[in-house]
Amino acid sequence: MPLALLALAIGAFGIGTTEFVIMGLLPEVAADFGVSIPSAGFLVTGYALGVMFGAPLMTVLGTRLPRKRMLMLLMGLFIVGNLLSAVAPAFAVMLAGRIVASLAHGAFFGIGSVVAADLVAPDKKAGAIAMMFTGLTVANVVGVPLGTLVGQSAGWRVTFAVVAALGVVGLAGIAGLVPDMPRPEGVHLRHELAAFKNAQVLLAMAMTVLGFGGVFAAITYIAPMMTRVAGFADGSVTWLLVLFGLGMVAGNLVGGRYADRALMPMLYVSLGALAVVLALFALTAHDKALAAVTIALIGALGFATVPPLQKRVLDQAHGAPTLASAVNIGAFNLGNALSAWLGGMVIAAGLGYTAPNWVGSALAVAALLLAFVSSTLERRESAAEASSAVVAGGAPTGQRATVHH
Repeated sequence: MPLALLALAIGAFGIGTTEFVIMGLLPEVAADFGVSIPSAGFLVTGYALGVMFGAPLMTVLGTRLPRKRMLMLLMGLFIVGNLLSAVAPAFAVMLAGRIVASLAHGAFFGIGSVVAADLVAPDKKAGAIAMMFTGLTVANVVGVPLGTLVGQSAGWRVTFAVVAALGVVGLAGIAGLVPDMPRPEGVHLRHELAAFKNAQVLLAMAMTVLGFGGVFAAITYIAPMMTRVAGFADGSVTWLLVLFGLGMVAGNLVGGRYADRALMPMLYVSLGALAVVLALFALTAHDKALAAVTIALIGALGFATVPPLQKRVLDQAHGAPTLASAVNIGAFNLGNALSAWLGGMVIAAGLGYTAPNWVGSALAVAALLLAFVSSTLERRESAAEASSAVVAGGAPTGQRATVHH
């Protein structure tokens, strides 16, 4: 794998850290600014919305720029946003800093996926995408726990200053290691937008929303589920999330490896197994050991879907994949927001803290059904193209077909 992928992974590590570390620092931030915990939660919501809307916006704005230069500009935006958060004199300023940083998120992963795929041979593209996303998964194992520890001991502002420094390292890596890769000739915004007329691209994005949404239906409510149902101490939640992160790392690498060999079968297996494990979590959440194992499995199976789904979008968007790739990153965040809302609804309805697991399982089943629909449509299209080729080129019996011009 090229060293340029390491630079992309470092940028992904910084982005992953800043996205999730705020969840562990909400009490400190809320106390510092004199706002309630629910109000501080807007720092999470604002970031997610920034990713959703920023992904297509920043990608469209960068359509005329070479991809390397656009990646450098996005890392610069990420650095500015985190520095703004670190020195924010008021809550509104910190929220603005979070939104500025989030604008880089979707476009970085979207354009980075295209660059990573272009750096390697065709049969290694999903593996290259997975290598970049490894930075995001490792952030959940190392960056988020360390960032939380630093924030709780030295102050949350120090955490965001360190994350900004990570952005500087990522920017330097991209500048020094990623080769100049000009945009393909003749590809304009209308070509990028045309990808959204492709039913397969839309199906892949819907699978992203539902499949990864299934993961976050459970994980969003992991703290009350583990402390009030499984019986873990409050301090154990951090290490349970580390287990989830370790599962993400393993699933991401396995998903990338096997998606290059058999993409759709990899999706069938990972989505099907995810649906089963999420359903079982409603039962295993009552036992500490089984709950810990299940959390790691959810992380592994959930992230095993990421490289194949991202590669599916790249493949189906043909010669203009950048915008579709970035929008698919926004789809992950849309899935997170949708599933967190649905999970909250079933808890509010009095169905208990394990009820979101059933929501997650249902979402994963829906994603699996869409995968079968996508594959069926693809086979029909291939058969239609083969039939057209026979008509145009001559019947296999040797008799010429009549073609009207």
